[in-house]
Amino acid sequence: MNLVLWIFTGLLATALLVSTVKAFLPREKIAATGPAAEWILDFSPGALRTIAGLEFLAAIGLILPAALDIAPILVPITATCVALLFVGATTVRLRRGERKTAVGDLVYLAIAIFIAIGRFGPWAFTS
Repeated sequence: MNLVLWIFTGLLATALLVSTVKAFLPREKIAATGPAAEWILDFSPGALRTIAGLEFLAAIGLILPAALDIAPILVPITATCVALLFVGATTVRLRRGERKTAVGDLVYLAIAIFIAIGRFGPWAFTS
């Protein structure tokens, strides 16, 4: 199960890292990629940079503490914070009426909860 948790942690960290692109590209260019990205116009550039910064920190917080064995308790704490981030993302999608695209956010939410439960519980990093 430890390997499964690492795989899901890596996938979630990668998704978060890729998602930080919103801090570097113009909102209009991202929104033009399709209806699933139109939510980006609801946020100011500063808010998008903040969200991207949080996602970047989350990607780091999911991997580095355990990999470096420095405060590995940060991994499940970060996973819990990521779950809260995706609760917000799902809420935004549902308020916009984007039920189909909210499914992806719910999948990431489930992965974050799985990691948090696994790393707080039976497969916690012990020193």
